[in-house]
Amino acid sequence: MSLSSHLNQLKKKHEHLSFEVEQAERSPATDRMHIKSLKKEKLRLKDEIERLNHA
Repeated sequence: MSLSSHLNQLKKKHEHLSFEVEQAERSPATDRMHIKSLKKEKLRLKDEIERLNHA
């Protein structure tokens, strides 16, 4: 897998997590720990994208 396709895949995952977080925050029944977990994964992906962009 090339670097650019890997970056695109990570960006798509990050974008999907953004959508999931938004949906979860709108739902009063969503567990706060689940939202926190989604946000941590989103941040991890963002850090990985940044690291690869500057490599």
